[in-house]
Amino acid sequence: MERTFQVDLRGIVDLFSRHLYASPRVYMRELLQNAVDAITARRAIDPGAPAVVSIEPPEVTGDGTLRIHDSGIGLSEPEVHELLATIGRSSKRDDLGLARHEFLGQFGIGLLSCFLVADEVRVTTRSAHGGPTVEWTGLADGRYRVAPATRERTEPGTTVTLSPVPGMARWLAGEMVNDLVASYGDALPVTISIAGRRVNSGALPWQHGHPSPAARAGALRAYAERVFGFAPFDVIDLAVPEAGLTGLAFVLPMAANPAAQSGHRVYLRRMLLADGVDKLLPEWAFFVRCVVDTGELRPTASREALYEDDLLADTREALGAQVRDWLVRLAATEPDRLRQFLAVHHLGVKSLALHDVEMLRVVDRWWPMETDAGPMTLADFRRRHPVVRYTATADEFRVLAAVASAQNFGLVNGGYAYDIEIMRRLPLLDPAIVVRRLDPTELATRFEPPDPVLEARLRPFLTAAAGVLRNLGCDVVPRSFDPPALPALYLTSRAAVQAAEMRTARSSAGELWSGVLGAVDTTDAAHRPQLILNLRNPVVRRVAEVRDPALAALGVQALYGQALLSGHHPLRPEDGAMLNRSFLDLLDWAIGAAGAR
Repeated sequence: MERTFQVDLRGIVDLFSRHLYASPRVYMRELLQNAVDAITARRAIDPGAPAVVSIEPPEVTGDGTLRIHDSGIGLSEPEVHELLATIGRSSKRDDLGLARHEFLGQFGIGLLSCFLVADEVRVTTRSAHGGPTVEWTGLADGRYRVAPATRERTEPGTTVTLSPVPGMARWLAGEMVNDLVASYGDALPVTISIAGRRVNSGALPWQHGHPSPAARAGALRAYAERVFGFAPFDVIDLAVPEAGLTGLAFVLPMAANPAAQSGHRVYLRRMLLADGVDKLLPEWAFFVRCVVDTGELRPTASREALYEDDLLADTREALGAQVRDWLVRLAATEPDRLRQFLAVHHLGVKSLALHDVEMLRVVDRWWPMETDAGPMTLADFRRRHPVVRYTATADEFRVLAAVASAQNFGLVNGGYAYDIEIMRRLPLLDPAIVVRRLDPTELATRFEPPDPVLEARLRPFLTAAAGVLRNLGCDVVPRSFDPPALPALYLTSRAAVQAAEMRTARSSAGELWSGVLGAVDTTDAAHRPQLILNLRNPVVRRVAEVRDPALAALGVQALYGQALLSGHHPLRPEDGAMLNRSFLDLLDWAIGAAGAR
């Protein structure tokens, strides 16, 4: 035997209040939407019909109820039974011209949101197609009754009367109703009045007429300050015809957190959907806040967010392209303003440059990166240096920048977000561009070796120094380079780093894997780290002339430790032990020497 589902209206209302809607405030949105739909349907058959929604709060009615009147198409008694007493059936709404794209409108359950604030909903309606005025009364426990109205309406339309649930009267009070109508209904293309006073403008902010572009810009800045709390850096007009979307993007004048979701104000056919809609723009466009109206994007069931589908994905891409085109125009026409913008929002632009060649061109030409010669755009850097060499970390750059600059070597700090990826993409702009990560040992090729006489004089010291550092896997190399204030550099190639990692892995691996790793270890002397002693540094020259072999050895160990620390190189246990021992021995020697005096 087939049976019909039974619907518990109290359970439905509880479901709405706890899980579907964020707040009871949505009841006003649904009432306004129903009123506008009804007016639209009436005007389809009578273009000259009035388009009016009037609201009487409890302060006017005097009986604690809220009344909302509309000049819409109204309902006959059969339509009342079909539409107001049936949940989930949309065919009759289609026949009446009341069908909408939105989920709630389509299935006719919007009126049920009134039970979030009311325990009785009374609908008094007269159809524009003729017939008497009908009164439908719905109760929160699921009962309803339909009867002829005690008073005939003189014109087609509908009046909804809400009697508040105990404790919810504040949602129907005049001040709250004013706020809700201003929020949801300001742009609706009908006249909305409260207690006889019109309260909506009937237009979206970009639809208002202005005497000049400057006046429009000023009005939109004032709107952004009122809605978002900031005076925008710039305003971008938006349009995506496929989504029936128009609107504005307001560029933030201050830095924004790239990880935070941007909230946008979205209208659905001029009815406010929500103020905090996310995922409307690509993630990189975190520096704008949008106000848009759409006729085709679908809302979620709660009508407080947008449904993720192909149309929304295409719209997101189209809006991102329009923001990106604004940046390109800014670069071409107002470079000074672009620099101001980049100073605040470079992260977003650099993120976009990772997959957009035009944005890569903007970053290349306008964004100053940190180089050994100071802040400089990549385009300017390439005019000075044929190869774009970069360090992988900011620490490595800090150690080598002064040395690279002194040798006119050319070095870019790749330690900031997206910079390495951007530099690696530069050949997309010109295949002739060469980009290479710096191998620190390349610097040594620019250093000046000692002349034969000096090398012969230093040979005993260098032999002793090599013996001190042999067990630490490091070679000693004497060179002269600038700046003279730097006594020593610890340079290690990427091959040496890989070899060190391989040795560490071998020492911690089992017998089988130790043998396998040993078979692939190709470390040779050419890949050993080097301690480059700067012969232009007076301390190095004095250490090299020390006659006491033990004291000279301590000096070499101190220079080795200082080079490791200043270069932010990781200290192995043997390095730490040597550093501690040399410090204590030097301290002991200094105290002893002082005592001898």
